[in-house]
Amino acid sequence: MSMSRISELVIPLGSALMIPLGFVTAVGAGSQGVPLCPPGCLAGPAGHSAPRPLPVPVVRGTAATALNVPWGVAFLPGGGALVAERDRGRILRISPAGRKTVVGKVPGVVPAGEGGLLGIALSPSFSRDRLVFAYVTAARDNRILRMRYGPEGRLTHPLTVLSGIPKAYNHNGGRILFGPDRMLYVGTGDAAVGGRAQDRRSLGGKILRMTPAGKPAPGNPFKGSVVWTYGHRNVQGLAFDPHHRLWASELGQDRYDELNLVRKGRNYGWPIIEGRGGGSRFVDPLLVWKPADASPSGLAYASGTLWMGALRGERLWRIPVNGTKVGKPTFFFRQKYGRLRTVVAAPEGGIWVSTSNTDGVGRKRSGDDRILRVALRQP
Repeated sequence: MSMSRISELVIPLGSALMIPLGFVTAVGAGSQGVPLCPPGCLAGPAGHSAPRPLPVPVVRGTAATALNVPWGVAFLPGGGALVAERDRGRILRISPAGRKTVVGKVPGVVPAGEGGLLGIALSPSFSRDRLVFAYVTAARDNRILRMRYGPEGRLTHPLTVLSGIPKAYNHNGGRILFGPDRMLYVGTGDAAVGGRAQDRRSLGGKILRMTPAGKPAPGNPFKGSVVWTYGHRNVQGLAFDPHHRLWASELGQDRYDELNLVRKGRNYGWPIIEGRGGGSRFVDPLLVWKPADASPSGLAYASGTLWMGALRGERLWRIPVNGTKVGKPTFFFRQKYGRLRTVVAAPEGGIWVSTSNTDGVGRKRSGDDRILRVALRQP
């Protein structure tokens, strides 16, 4: 489980946005949310007061079944998707018809606890360079690997582009994605040593930003460093919205899980504070949950809202977004499919949601683990 605070990513081309705390909605025990409009709606564009209905998730079938802890999902431009299996260290291709093909076993994966083969992402130039990136728990650390997905449908030429991310049985982070700026963003965990999150020399407990070659990206806040933000406990969800803002979900310890909007160079407080601390030293989360209701992992933006998978909470959270503000969250599918790990926006519309019931914590059900095809229906 993980804890941190992220408040708003601003790509170097833009300017920082400040978040009025009065618009924060909390879902923790004893907290009262402040929705932007009545439940079930999302405020319209600036200057328009009429609310618009929020989409409702409806499961339309499965993209694949009988998977082993599906963690990373990356859609291929020609159709289908690549899926990373955490404990087997394999990457599968799932065809549009649901056929599974092993395209490679990633070298050096040492699965244990929450570690293994975690997030994957395609190069922004994939149609030309055919590169696939993976977050891997190795013998001594977590690292980012790069591989080539050949025309014959096999992964070859593995190369480590970044090493030295702390590893442990728990709190390994693992989510990666390329941003609109074509830089690679990485969510890491503190590897069960909270002090790493405040140490900018450590790659643990951070959101990292790097070039595809694993070098510090131009415009990073700390000279010669891939660190973008710090003070995180265990970031497992990252998603950009259409305005290039980066949102992150983070597992808490005992009190609060978080949703944050990421702001360049800022400190999110872990382990000094958990949840909201107030003041200007740390960035407060926009939303908090009790871990029993969330323990979040995957995060996606689709149809004007954020969608967040919950592991311990065994549900899918819908979080309305209006600019840099969020409305009242609503959950769906509670305990129907078990632990929900990864959520990604699908090219055909809707989202894909993976279960995580074979991870040693959940209760395996017939057909698990699976990836659900979820349509986002307008009421």
